[in-house]
Amino acid sequence: MKPCTPPPPLQPGDKLCVVSPSGALRETAAFHAGLDLWRSQGYRVEPVPGYDARWGYLAGTDAQRRQQLWQALDDPDCRGILCARGGYGGARLLEAWQWPSQLTPKWLIGFSDITALLWSLAQQQISGVHGPLLTTLGSEPAWSVDRLFDWVRGGSLRPIHGQGWGGGTAQGLLLPANLTVATHLLGTAVQLDLSGVILALEDVSEAPYRIDRMLTQWRMMGLLSQVKGIALGRFSQCDPPPAIPSFTVAEVLRDRLGDLGIPIVSDLPFGHDGENAALPVGLPCHLDGDRGRLDMLSDRS
Repeated sequence: MKPCTPPPPLQPGDKLCVVSPSGALRETAAFHAGLDLWRSQGYRVEPVPGYDARWGYLAGTDAQRRQQLWQALDDPDCRGILCARGGYGGARLLEAWQWPSQLTPKWLIGFSDITALLWSLAQQQISGVHGPLLTTLGSEPAWSVDRLFDWVRGGSLRPIHGQGWGGGTAQGLLLPANLTVATHLLGTAVQLDLSGVILALEDVSEAPYRIDRMLTQWRMMGLLSQVKGIALGRFSQCDPPPAIPSFTVAEVLRDRLGDLGIPIVSDLPFGHDGENAALPVGLPCHLDGDRGRLDMLSDRS
């Protein structure tokens, strides 16, 4: 993976475009709460036509959702792209997608299914933000909202803390992802070179055996032996099925990752169903597996 560069800091009055590259918008009240928060910072936030379209479980056909993204990228006044929600569908856009040959760096902000777009943008060496969607921003605590806004305005990011598993320390480029989405990118043109990265993973609504199955695939492909450290966020709604013998998701993570001999920190404050600290893609970071801490090493490079 090559280092990424963040887009220029946002300024009051800047235009931000809203797109729905994945699932159909359902959480109307939460969506408008997110819009209000961004507008409260002085930005002109404008939904791209078609953001509220529906085609099955998707926010419009693939062509319609590609057009939303392309319109935001092609708009010379647009400085950032806010994803309405996740769900499913982002990877479908990348089947027949090429970024503009003269791509102007713009902020791309989202997480979960937006992992696919963040990874693809990182191939262009532009750092997106793995962070709250418009439909989740309104439920974030104040420190998380401030963290996101501070970062896109050119500020710094404070360290985040979790449970250290040991393994010493490591430095590398931070690569955040939803585990399920990232697993389905493996072996495709969107897969990034994982050599030397600090992998940051989260997931939601996956039974422990499915988490096991995905991590076993990463192991069998030799990918986890390439990374320098792993930062684990929240694995929410991942309880074992009732009345069926099972490990807990915490036990699965220990079993599948604990023997890698690299720094690992779990229980970091990012992911679904709780505080979701903004994480920049493709920037240098430091992971301390003994102290349970993730720091960004360089704020703007």
